[in-house]
Amino acid sequence: MTRIDIEVFFATLAAANPHPHTELAFSSVFELLTAVLLSAQATDVSVNKATRTLFLTANTPQKMLDLGLPGLEAHIKSIGLFHSKARHLMETCRILIHQYAGEVPRTREALQTLPGVGRKTANVVLNVAFGEPTMAVDTHIFRVANRTGLAPGHTPLDVEQNLLKRVPATYLLHAHHWLILHGRYICQARRPKCTECGVALQCQFKSKSV
Repeated sequence: MTRIDIEVFFATLAAANPHPHTELAFSSVFELLTAVLLSAQATDVSVNKATRTLFLTANTPQKMLDLGLPGLEAHIKSIGLFHSKARHLMETCRILIHQYAGEVPRTREALQTLPGVGRKTANVVLNVAFGEPTMAVDTHIFRVANRTGLAPGHTPLDVEQNLLKRVPATYLLHAHHWLILHGRYICQARRPKCTECGVALQCQFKSKSV
């Protein structure tokens, strides 16, 4: 995409959804961290269904530890990889209490030391909770960035770095939300809905068979 294409691309997405937000349900930074950790290889819908009852019982690191591993697993057993996610979350709670006074740290480096927290999860927390213009590249963003020609890259890190260079500063704070939602509902993996796409004119995929 050219710079003009990119400007129009994001202006169009912003006009259609001026205040985008994550579809994960949360009411605190710890709840957000928990939900994002649980969302790996799972849908937001399935995570929200599990955390709806979990957070009523355990919405702080200490309450999560008090719940115990079996109790936590009982709440999240409908989510894929729940055994390993439960172990990671319990250990994360211990670290938050012992090293950060129960608070979620505000740097990527510190976040990525928490069990089960990779770069994508850290970027989501930094963006959604702390308002930093980070780019959390999931499968949707990776696909959209490559398919459209917005910011091609061979790895998620390549795409992240290219997006940070190419997305206009005006749109950077909300860009990852717009891209995720676009990939989830329009630019889908198997059957992209090109005829319903508001940014089809800027997309380099439009000339290919779909």
